[in-house]
Amino acid sequence: MELDYLMTVILSSLSSASILLIATIGLAVVYGLMGVINLAHGEFLMVGAYSALTATQIGIPYPLAIPFAIMVTMLIGAIVECLIIRKLYGRIFDTMLATWGLGMVFNQGAVLLFGTVSPGIGMPQYSLTIGQYSLAIYPLIMIAVAILMLAFVYFLMTKTVYGMKARASIQAPQMAQAIGIESSNVNTLTFAIGCGLAGFAGAILLPIIPATPSMGLFFAVKGFLTVVVAGPVALTGSAVTALGLGGGSSITASFLTSVVGDVFFFLMTALLLWLYPLGISSKWRRKL
Repeated sequence: MELDYLMTVILSSLSSASILLIATIGLAVVYGLMGVINLAHGEFLMVGAYSALTATQIGIPYPLAIPFAIMVTMLIGAIVECLIIRKLYGRIFDTMLATWGLGMVFNQGAVLLFGTVSPGIGMPQYSLTIGQYSLAIYPLIMIAVAILMLAFVYFLMTKTVYGMKARASIQAPQMAQAIGIESSNVNTLTFAIGCGLAGFAGAILLPIIPATPSMGLFFAVKGFLTVVVAGPVALTGSAVTALGLGGGSSITASFLTSVVGDVFFFLMTALLLWLYPLGISSKWRRKL
């Protein structure tokens, strides 16, 4: 096997795993801190993509369209938490059903507002040449973006007052309220942050994956499975799972076909859940 081709496959696989992780982190935050499986996560990602696209169409530069998309999805997420999620804590199946229905509403709303096909913004035309092979630079940048997202979320949840309040509100809600923490407000902010991370993912991935009403479905399925396989240590576990499943799927697709790569992803998911019913991180000491 040529060394150039091997390096190309490795970088491409790391890029694919990073894209999966970027799309999953928001779901991992909501599930890990709140115990809520947001089945509308893919639709929040779609909302972020359309928000960024709309911002660019009215003349806002793309780099500024990304924070705009984050603010839009955080606002919608806060409203959804107040109106729907807040009434369903502790009822995980009801929450899944409610967010699944919400995702359908978002999907059909996007079809009515934007149609089924939307113009893309185009990927920057820069490439990295390795021997006789060439890789687009922008997908490779997603490796650094995923690392920065992980670092940001880890810092937010472990080194800030909000992070301590968020973990206290979930782990010991009655004690948190006894010392003056408004758990309801903290939970609203946590859900909004998770949705904002989904919006960021949709916006930052827009040059790679054009905005369509169904774009979130692919990430919702793989993201959900990634978080479930990761287990209770949602953030670190999701990073390991995305690297293993996403990277392994990409490597398999490079040597065989994309269909075989997807088969690898789902077979490995089934195998890991059979071996670790509570997730691969169920016995880890790390709690985030």
